[in-house]
Amino acid sequence: MNSDLYPDLATAGSLTAALEQLASNLGVELTVVPGDWSSSVSAGIASSVPERKPLSVHIGAESRWFGVSGWSRGVELITGSTPDPANVVRAGAAWGQGRSLRELRAELPFLHSSERAEAHEHGPPAVVELQWRVMREQAAEAPDFHGFGELVEAAHAERQLQQLYVFSSHWTLGFSSCTGFPFKNEVAIAPSYDGSPYRVLKHPHADVIGEVATAEEAVALAVAHLPAGLGPAVEGTAE
Repeated sequence: MNSDLYPDLATAGSLTAALEQLASNLGVELTVVPGDWSSSVSAGIASSVPERKPLSVHIGAESRWFGVSGWSRGVELITGSTPDPANVVRAGAAWGQGRSLRELRAELPFLHSSERAEAHEHGPPAVVELQWRVMREQAAEAPDFHGFGELVEAAHAERQLQQLYVFSSHWTLGFSSCTGFPFKNEVAIAPSYDGSPYRVLKHPHADVIGEVATAEEAVALAVAHLPAGLGPAVEGTAE
C-alpha cells in the first residue's frame, strides 16, 4: 500500500480496518470480511441477501481510487470506482440491504451496471433473450465469417437451443442451462471455417461428438445430445 496515496489506510493499518472505522464514524452498520488479497489492499462487505456475494473492494496502485464489484448468482451486477472510501461504505450498506440496481445508481452515481445486469433483475428469460440478441448482432458484424453467422441463425431457429444461455469462446458457441458463470455446458458447436466441417462438442474446445457439413446438421446433432427433458436456462451457476 502506498501511504502517500492512502494515509487514512496507513493510519488505520489496513483497508479492512479503515472501512470498519469509517462505518462506525458514519453510523452505518456493516460487516467487513476478508477480500481476495491481503487486508491492506482488499476487503469484502457482507450482504444480508443470500444470493448476493460480499461487495468486493480493492484499491488502486498508482492513483487513489477504491474499486467495488458486486456479484450475484454468477453475474456481476454492479461495479465502479471512487476516491472517497465513504462512498464505498454507503455502497456496501445499500448492496447488503438488497437495493435494486436502479436505486444503487441513483443513490451512488459512481456505480454502474451493464445491460446484462439489468436483464438479470428481470429473470432468466430476459437474460437469455439478451444474449441471443447480442450473439446475432455479433454474427452480423462478422460478414466474412459465413460459417459463424449461419451457425448462430440455425441455432437460434431451434427452440431447444434458443431457450438456453448462449455464449461464444473463440467463435465456438456454447449452450448453458444456467445464466451465471461458471456456466453448465450442455453442448457446444464450432463453426465451419474455410471449408472445414462444423463440429459438435460436449463443451467448447474439447471432446468432439461429431462433424457435419452444414449448420443445420450441426444443430440437429447438438440437440440430439442434450439431456432428456432439459428445460429453459435457470438462474445460478454450474456450482
